[in-house]
Amino acid sequence: MSYDNTCKYLAETYPQDFAKWLLSSDTSEVEILKTELNLEPIRADALIFLKVGNKILHLEFQTTPKSKTPLDFRMLDYYTRLKRQYWCDIYQVVIFLQPTTSDIVFNNQYVDTNTIHKYRVIRMWEEEPAPLLNNPALLPLATLAKTNSPENLLTQVADAVDMIESRTARENISVCTQLLAGLRFDRGLLKQLFREDIMEESVIYQDILLKGEERGLLKGKKREALDLILRLLKRRFGNIPVRIEEKLPNLALTQLEDLAEELLDFSQLDDLVNYMANIPE
Repeated sequence: MSYDNTCKYLAETYPQDFAKWLLSSDTSEVEILKTELNLEPIRADALIFLKVGNKILHLEFQTTPKSKTPLDFRMLDYYTRLKRQYWCDIYQVVIFLQPTTSDIVFNNQYVDTNTIHKYRVIRMWEEEPAPLLNNPALLPLATLAKTNSPENLLTQVADAVDMIESRTARENISVCTQLLAGLRFDRGLLKQLFREDIMEESVIYQDILLKGEERGLLKGKKREALDLILRLLKRRFGNIPVRIEEKLPNLALTQLEDLAEELLDFSQLDDLVNYMANIPE
């Protein structure tokens, strides 16, 4: 979990650097979008939307290719929702952090009967390290880049981190670098090249861990709420329409909580059907 949260922290702290890397854009007009999209339950932990000029950069980091909802369909779903809300150009990038031979990391499109939707895929282990080494904000990702000598690459990254002038930025980048490098390197090697006390004392490190715990708790609460509502509905009405049962997992936790209160007043199945019909897609 900390890997995804680390990437999310980097992209939201240094959005211009990520825009320059992925879009070759030097614009200073980069804004983090706290979108109102209802993306539950398929939302990923490291999902970032950046408004770069008149376009949106949708970033998604993946430690492993596994996903309850297929990744290619998820990218199409995000694209259509973003397009409907903002109606501008949307550039989508999925960044895989850890080497794998899974077919998923080599697929860059969703194909259906009448639809083909494409997006960009970056496999960090195939990326040249030079562009990443030249940008302090991207140094943590450089540890995962293509190399014939991983230890030499890590040493280069550690030296570049030490060159960062701002102490705060240096400490934050160091923490993120150590966290992501943990996907590839032994902890003992990291201790040799980086100060361990920075990791232990870092507010950023604690914040990243806390966010991971909060997301885990939120998912657990939602799962519990959904299970309870399904049991109550089936006990009261027996079998419920398939379209209703399929729509319930798409509701946010707050919507499930509202439904839990309302269903106490339902006297017949039509009450449920009408209530669900009035919830926006």
